[in-house]
Amino acid sequence: MKRLRLAAVLAAALLAFLPATAQAADYPDPLPLTGQEIIHDPTVAHLKNGRYVAYSTGGIIGARLSKDMKHWDDSGNAFAEPPSWWYEYNSTGDPWAPDLSFRDGKYWLYYAVSSWGTNHSAIGVATSKSGLPGTWTDHGKVFTSETTDTWNAIDPGVIKADGKLWMAFGSYWTGIRMVELDPKTGKSVPGATAWHLATRPDAPYAVEGPYVVKHGRYYYLFASYDACCSGVNSTYKIRVGRSTSVTGPYVDSTGTPMLEGGGDLLLAGHGRYVGTGGQSVFRDHGKDWLAYHYYDADDNGTPKLGLNRLGWVHDWPVVK
Repeated sequence: MKRLRLAAVLAAALLAFLPATAQAADYPDPLPLTGQEIIHDPTVAHLKNGRYVAYSTGGIIGARLSKDMKHWDDSGNAFAEPPSWWYEYNSTGDPWAPDLSFRDGKYWLYYAVSSWGTNHSAIGVATSKSGLPGTWTDHGKVFTSETTDTWNAIDPGVIKADGKLWMAFGSYWTGIRMVELDPKTGKSVPGATAWHLATRPDAPYAVEGPYVVKHGRYYYLFASYDACCSGVNSTYKIRVGRSTSVTGPYVDSTGTPMLEGGGDLLLAGHGRYVGTGGQSVFRDHGKDWLAYHYYDADDNGTPKLGLNRLGWVHDWPVVK
């Protein structure tokens, strides 16, 4: 009995030093929301005019606006009309997975255009002074991929690091990559190296939707693993690793590289909230927030907006 009690004490002590992500058995529910909650692959920001905006995938780059981050109204589309070059990548001009950021006095909206099941894909960029729907000027292609490439140019996530501008991207096709961008144009630098950040050891390499943030001395890579887009049958979940360099290598709390399938489980489906993923991170009033979509099992698997505070324990993120 003494040995059993000692083992229990040692196990409890070990858990106290592990990141909170490794201990999670029950996940917190998202912030209660009202209004237009339907969304996919959200990117959220608190605009200079005081409103919150969320852009998303869904046949268009749909927009939602809120005064308090709790009640959201449908606010049309980012673009009044799809740019003509989108039709090179699918027949309906369907953009995916936007990423919203602010620098140099204007908002930058990155997004992807592709078709399901192919890596004939492109990432584009637009700018706006206000960040509001209907005010965006498109600037064309940032980075592309073809069927001969070993990566897929979708799901952009942009970050400034060490005086340079970087874009993480990727979906299946050997996983997550990163390229350097020209800060003046917002497009990839000529001959940009496609740094490899994360993958799975098994085909079809089901990891996508990268988002990189800096906290303290580390860069953190958040990514969606497994399958989205199947309603209540979706298995999406969010994993995370960290690195002291924006280009990696990224490892989880056990030291397993994300290039070898590592990644701490940050958030998974629970209860009515199925297939949590398509995530991004934004900062508001000094606090970090995780935005993502989930499929509502109480509403026929409808994709909806999830928002949770993001805390930090022992230099690892934890969902609150």
